[in-house]
Amino acid sequence: MIQGKRAVVIGAGFGGLALAIRLQAAGIHTTLLEKRDRPGGRAYVYEDQGFVFDAGPTVITDPSALEELFSIAGKRLADYVELLPVAPFYRLCWEDGFAFDYANDQADLDRQIHARNPADVEGYRRFLAYSRAVFEEGYLKLGTVPFLSFRSMIQAGPQLARLQAWKSVYSMVARFIEDEQLRQAFSFHSLLVGGNPFATSSIYALIHALEREWGVWFPRGGTGALVDGMVRLFQDLGGTLELNAPVQRLETSGERITAAICADGRRFEADAVASNADVVHTYKALLGHHPRGIDEGRRLQKKRFSMSLFVIYFGLRRQHPGLQHHTVCFGPRYRELIAEIFAGAELAEDFSLYLHAPCVTDPSLAPEGCAAHYVLAPVPHLGNADIDWTVQGPLYRERIFEYLERHYIPGLREDLVTSRIFTPLDFRDELNAHLGSAFSLEPILTQSAWFRPHNRDDRIDNLYIVGAGTHPGAGVPGVVGSAKATAGLMIGDAGR
Repeated sequence: MIQGKRAVVIGAGFGGLALAIRLQAAGIHTTLLEKRDRPGGRAYVYEDQGFVFDAGPTVITDPSALEELFSIAGKRLADYVELLPVAPFYRLCWEDGFAFDYANDQADLDRQIHARNPADVEGYRRFLAYSRAVFEEGYLKLGTVPFLSFRSMIQAGPQLARLQAWKSVYSMVARFIEDEQLRQAFSFHSLLVGGNPFATSSIYALIHALEREWGVWFPRGGTGALVDGMVRLFQDLGGTLELNAPVQRLETSGERITAAICADGRRFEADAVASNADVVHTYKALLGHHPRGIDEGRRLQKKRFSMSLFVIYFGLRRQHPGLQHHTVCFGPRYRELIAEIFAGAELAEDFSLYLHAPCVTDPSLAPEGCAAHYVLAPVPHLGNADIDWTVQGPLYRERIFEYLERHYIPGLREDLVTSRIFTPLDFRDELNAHLGSAFSLEPILTQSAWFRPHNRDDRIDNLYIVGAGTHPGAGVPGVVGSAKATAGLMIGDAGR
């Protein structure tokens, strides 16, 4: 146990919460500063007319990482939150009527793949073996190891080369799978962490094996219930959470941070500061008065950033029994649409959607007989497409509602009780996300591991980064893994 040390963590998203828990459990008194009126970051919660809407992450894929977080604090995850299994993991649907239930049942997968293309049954098994190999190397071995020097990257190089990390997720899937729609089914996962399947390193194919290893889960009460459980654990350990506390500036003395200064003037002294805020915002805004902040902010702004998202939260007065918990709705184009999402200068005419229907698993998230939903469409970030979302947002909502009504939810608009939208402007303004990017830096090979912002700053040695912008990257397992990597550095440094 480390006594007498104080840490400040900026941002109560999953990464910030997980880091704060680890620090507090190690005896470092930790204060968690959150800009908004409730914790969660991207995993915020909206409530309206009896409906509960998870704002962001809805897929929990590595419960073991969460169980470890609670166990290091001498607690049990199950005492704070109940995780419910989701089956199938996803229903994948295309406009020609083809549907594929992606489940953790090999015989069922074999049957569905065989019906589509018999040759792909063996191809899928070979892809799964590859996915398990990159899962072993990229997630289990390297997912929580901070890459602080280029030497650490060189040491990982031979394994990454053996796994052909320079190839894209889609090209690797295509090596094993012949059918185009099955190729889409097994390559879309990188979009869940902000990656273009045609540009993201094939290492991210590990997401498939990760889901097959531990399943897909959903917290009873919604993802917000998991956030609440983590907050309760942090506070049970003696940690301090301050809400409505936007950090405006990091006070420095030479090459060290001395305190975090909030917009209302409150000053929180610390021996170490970790930022779960957007990485560009951290350097450009919070450290904009320091040479390091100026230099690093300018460098990061030149990087490639992930796409943004357009999200509609909506409540219906009745349930639709044909829906699964997670539905991926593929549009008429795949490669071409994704290219426009990641580099297009305007909004595409078509879209692919992710439809969340959590009441399939947990009916308590809506009034009796009703259903809470959200639907998201990947869209270009604000640096690529100069879209006036104050005008286009309501129009885009109507286009998506019309599409859902036609293909998936008959009578949607007649049954509509409430709806709200979250646009790239909201990602920028509410979450301080650079260019409204939903997942921080795009996870291409040259922006991964050592090439990503480091878990500990290279010049200011008591500044640390946690969350989607550092190693290993976005997604709940990624940011929880980043917390483990960053906590190891902070605890080790505090003990010196």
